[in-house]
Amino acid sequence: MNWNFDILPDFIFNGLRDGAVYGAVALALVLIFKATTLVNFATGELAMLGAFFVYVLNIERGLWLWLSILVAMLASAAIGAAVERALVRPFDPDDHLPVVLITLGLFLIINAVAGDIWNYQVRRVNDPFGAFPSWVPNGSELKTTSDGMISCARNSEGVLREVAAGTVDAEACDMVGRTFWEVLGARLHYRTIGTWVALALALVALAIILGKTKAGLAFRAVSSNAESARLVGVNTGRTLGFGWALASVFGTLGAALVAPALGGVNPNMMLTILIYALAAAALGGLDSLGGAVIGGLLVGLIKAVLVSWFGVVVMGQAYFSILQLAMAFLLILIVLLFRPAGLFGTRRIERV
Repeated sequence: MNWNFDILPDFIFNGLRDGAVYGAVALALVLIFKATTLVNFATGELAMLGAFFVYVLNIERGLWLWLSILVAMLASAAIGAAVERALVRPFDPDDHLPVVLITLGLFLIINAVAGDIWNYQVRRVNDPFGAFPSWVPNGSELKTTSDGMISCARNSEGVLREVAAGTVDAEACDMVGRTFWEVLGARLHYRTIGTWVALALALVALAIILGKTKAGLAFRAVSSNAESARLVGVNTGRTLGFGWALASVFGTLGAALVAPALGGVNPNMMLTILIYALAAAALGGLDSLGGAVIGGLLVGLIKAVLVSWFGVVVMGQAYFSILQLAMAFLLILIVLLFRPAGLFGTRRIERV
């Protein structure tokens, strides 16, 4: 076996990047499960719809990328709240089967509608973290002219000037426009850093919403005990709609972050992501928001280190690469068998 420890940090960084996306989508699953004890199988398709909103606003309409993501998140929140009001609230909350069937139906309907509107070809999107911005040291984008000259070396006045390839200045230009920093001999990509920062900021915003706002406190009350919350005057229906809106926001964020790594947006883009997110939610605990994030990071690490690095690189078994989804299902099975509440979930005690 060839251990290749030199490239292990690369796999760890990539696993943590993917894990952040799984954690964001797992948060969407957990937000709904906390309040309804229901797994929303339409989470991935609602997120995919949000990613297409980003595509339309940014690529087709020319709106600034981050503003497109923000507007798409708000639109997804409105759709999520509308779905809860029209399709979920009319049913008995204690009877989960009709609502589960509805989410499965939404899964199929949204996928079919998106395929009819945008077809199933991959549509390229702009990467919010494609290259370091110009204000980052050694981060301005390389500009190459048609005759192969590199426009990156600055003169005494700070103006870009052209240099020929193979010169000392050109070698310095190699440090300009990089999309990664070297850490422990590995490449820590800007996309990885940006994904971590975006998830961290979203978690801070979620903590503020749930801890400081009236709607957030009401959601926590309903999640803890819906009947008691109703007795003290909390509008449980409206609060659950708020939870669906929050879940749609996090799903859209995850879809927008992962779309460039997938090559673009298409109606099937979130199918595998949803499976990994389900594994992350099950591992961390379906009623634990922090557990969803930690579970996502762990699933990303397991997929990258155990399957991709150890299975493919170390053992030299290429077929391990097609077992990544099987790993997710196996992880769900192990958690359900030995720790049904997950690592950080609440164990339910029934008194007789």
